[in-house]
Amino acid sequence: MKQLILFLTLLSSIAFGQNPANVEVSGNIFNTNGDSIKISQFYGSHYVDYVKGKLDKKGNYTLKGTVPVSDYYVLRLGQQHINIILKEGSSLRINADGNNINAFHTITGSDESVALNQFVGQMQYFNQKKDSAMNAMKTTPENQDAINKYYQAEYFKFTSYRQKFIAENANSAALLPVVATLDPDKELSIYEAVVGQLLTSFPTSPSVQNAKTSLEQLKAQKDKQNFLASGKPAPDFTQNDVNGKPISLSDLKGKVVLLDFWASWCGPCRKENPNVVALYKKYKDAGFTVMSVSLDKDKAPWLAAIEKDGLIWPNHVSDLKYWSNEVAKAYQVSSIPFTVLIDKNGNVIDTKLRGVELEQALKTIFGF
Repeated sequence: MKQLILFLTLLSSIAFGQNPANVEVSGNIFNTNGDSIKISQFYGSHYVDYVKGKLDKKGNYTLKGTVPVSDYYVLRLGQQHINIILKEGSSLRINADGNNINAFHTITGSDESVALNQFVGQMQYFNQKKDSAMNAMKTTPENQDAINKYYQAEYFKFTSYRQKFIAENANSAALLPVVATLDPDKELSIYEAVVGQLLTSFPTSPSVQNAKTSLEQLKAQKDKQNFLASGKPAPDFTQNDVNGKPISLSDLKGKVVLLDFWASWCGPCRKENPNVVALYKKYKDAGFTVMSVSLDKDKAPWLAAIEKDGLIWPNHVSDLKYWSNEVAKAYQVSSIPFTVLIDKNGNVIDTKLRGVELEQALKTIFGF
């Protein structure tokens, strides 16, 4: 099974000025023909090894040495590994099944490492469920409602587990992988709280410091984009429709509006269009509409895509200036699809809603 350890992308080069840590990891690996075992750091596509050793004929090993700094490491057997937290003086014992050390192992000497691996296991399990749902959506779109219901149930189970894990591991270094599962656009307060606890528990860790830097950058970016915060007026604009007739966003006050930035050449936009069409048909009589702003530069493919994808709402505008579209610049659009959900009074409800999240938002607004 391919190991997807997302949080380890937080690891960065060891910072100057950090004190090295003397550590020891020992134990037994059974069911393996390998004889080399290492303490390393994993960077998503490659390992950097620090302490190396050999397994004896019975699978016993002892790794004793120095790592550059107290931080997050892995105990590695070939291309398999177990996540561990090492600090000055750490002494861990790890026994594992060489057929799958990530899934079948025991750790003593570091409760934080035990908890960290438990969360990573649940994270991987949820990611498998998510990937399965997304693949099913592509291959059997006619089952969209059932697949969405299944995914929502799995997402609720995982987020409930995550909430419990955070509460049970307060101020623990084990919280680092939680960061990779949070959506900073929707869960910034949780994101800040988790990073704050990591800074309390493991402030010298370069990985934790990197998480802090990422949070600061996200907050700076969010502040820059704060003009689209929930409750703020959506900036009004006027642009010509497919017939050259000017349409203003303010013309649609009194309706819930999905402002949808897209283009005929945008693959993810075109894949999302069937979902938007279905939601438009479901809620249009209840007061919902869509205003599509195209970043096309040629009129013919723009019109062809509207026709082919069945985008039956009347509000299609573009100045055919590609990424220089004046509305896109005003809304600071840097990638598409990009959406802004706007209430009947012209105020922002939320941004970047797609798929299940958009469906759930409209269900909450309209009650069905």
